[in-house]
Amino acid sequence: MNRMSKWVAAASLAAATGLAFGQAREIKLAHVYDKTGVLEAYAKQTHIGLMMGLEYATGGKMELLGRKVTVIEKDSQFKPDVGKAQLAAAYGDDKVDLAIGPTGSGVALAMLPVAEEYKKILLVEPAVADAITGDKWNRYIFRTGRSSSQDAISNAVALGKPNTVIATLAQDYAFGRDGVKAFKDALAGTGAEIVHEEYAPVATNDFTAPGERLFNALKDRKGRKVIFILWAGGGGNPFKLAELNPGRFGIEIATGGNILPALASYKALPGMEGATYYYYEIPKNPVNQWLVKEHLARHKSPPDFFTAGGMAAGIAIVEAIKKAGSTDTERLIAAMEGLAFETPKGRMTFRKEDHQAMQSMYHFKVKVDPNIAWAIPELVREIRPEEMKVPIRVKR
Repeated sequence: MNRMSKWVAAASLAAATGLAFGQAREIKLAHVYDKTGVLEAYAKQTHIGLMMGLEYATGGKMELLGRKVTVIEKDSQFKPDVGKAQLAAAYGDDKVDLAIGPTGSGVALAMLPVAEEYKKILLVEPAVADAITGDKWNRYIFRTGRSSSQDAISNAVALGKPNTVIATLAQDYAFGRDGVKAFKDALAGTGAEIVHEEYAPVATNDFTAPGERLFNALKDRKGRKVIFILWAGGGGNPFKLAELNPGRFGIEIATGGNILPALASYKALPGMEGATYYYYEIPKNPVNQWLVKEHLARHKSPPDFFTAGGMAAGIAIVEAIKKAGSTDTERLIAAMEGLAFETPKGRMTFRKEDHQAMQSMYHFKVKVDPNIAWAIPELVREIRPEEMKVPIRVKR
């Protein structure tokens, strides 16, 4: 081999070694989420929050263990088959170390077996169906997002009083049906009772017929009468039920929290009670202070419901990798089981049994300020994790 050939061979080897070294140093994450579809607004917030969480937890460096952190975005389109395929591509083709997402519960349930097949972690945020950390769970699944049970139990704390009859209105898919089941379970023993369940298509715009059925189910009942609405994403506005004058039958409307644009529809219902996952003025801690300040500066608006969740996911990833000292899946699982980390909502802890993040929720009452575009979910009290006996539904 002549001198030139030796030089070319050496240069090629150096380039290949450098490429391999660069690949080894990079920590690759995939955010597989419903960028398009009826949950697009939620998805956008989650991604903003995720990137802010990674930034916050790495001190603005976007580096961990001396390695650059990169995030690949993939659109699951609110379609279970697409989410499944996109996650498989992230693990198989892009060789990501772990993935985050998705937005919709139906998409999440389709994605869970993919994580098990590739033996890679899927950190679920913000899909809420109980089955995700329940009977469809596997050991590669963790969740920073709240579960249907956490939503339901906190709302049961707010609304579950003796001599209360409740009819529910929910979307006819995993989020709605799972949420109502969890709410019914959570109300057991409180003295309140669900007497009617109404399910409507996700994109329903006309609530006249469901409203009449709800009114008929409650109007002749004794005691406090409540329609509890469980609704997410685009489509119509179920709070138009208020225009049908349920008050003539002594019926109240109640619901959980939501994003700021959705809270605008709550303005018609001052005094309405429920429980929420997050509202930017409620938690008092350094992480939330940073989030509110930075989000206002960058986006000219306060952080919203799913921004906080995305940030929690980003912080959890950083803290897990730091604790594990590696992106190896088995070391990450060992590090994440029981991991406590600070979020905009305060401290969350991954429960060892099912990897669900235990977290506070907030009992609120709607306050209306004519100078603010949305209704304010004013804090009644914080419902702490130890107050919510969230069932463990997995079999290990």
